[in-house]
Amino acid sequence: MSDDPIDQARRLARQRFPHALGVVLAGSTAAGRATTTSDLDLAVLVEDGGGTGRETLRFEGRLVELFVHTRAGLDELFAADAASRRGVMQRMYADGLVLAERDGAAADARARAVAALRAGPPALDPATVETRRYVLTDALDDLADAADVVERLAVAVVVLHTAADLLLDHHRAWTGGGKWLPRRLLEADPGRGGALLDGYRRLCEEGEPYDFADAAAEILALAGGPLREGYARTWRGVVESQAPTHAR
Repeated sequence: MSDDPIDQARRLARQRFPHALGVVLAGSTAAGRATTTSDLDLAVLVEDGGGTGRETLRFEGRLVELFVHTRAGLDELFAADAASRRGVMQRMYADGLVLAERDGAAADARARAVAALRAGPPALDPATVETRRYVLTDALDDLADAADVVERLAVAVVVLHTAADLLLDHHRAWTGGGKWLPRRLLEADPGRGGALLDGYRRLCEEGEPYDFADAAAEILALAGGPLREGYARTWRGVVESQAPTHAR
């Protein structure tokens, strides 16, 4: 029996989802970058009446992440991933390898995913951009003031993520979590995104915050510049946290 991860994924699809409308292998395995420890990411489209959910299991010694959904469930997942501006399920279908298909269901989902990714995520609303500007302004002030190494690194995480949100929104580009955030930044803006990431690396490795702060400040300028006095929000039951990174 082959230990090739794609062959393993095909066997899992046949054994567990013989009647699926579509099974798509995504992630590093589909891209040809699998290692011996890579997991299998499978999007599974099932008939209406089935369930939509996620499950982690082990198959033939390899970890598997299953994303199972009906057509209606896939619509909901596409909508949720667009709202989060990550496009996770869209990328699984757009970039994945079709292992099984009935009646063109996987091809249809792929076409929709490709169109959605090409259109880009919805823009952040003006109030959210304002809040991001306020948070980044405050975090850059804190970064300049932080003498403690651990505090500086903690503040740098706020700067990195908030600046990334603003830069990606500027380009109407998809964002990502973990390892995908730097990849998305470099895809959207190799110059500014690369400068932000290089500055962050220098801060982490050498403790030097200036290049990082300059790169974040350039991104802040794209979004309208620093925002301190004049910022205000009205409570409407649910509101994004606006607290500064620490009280000065």
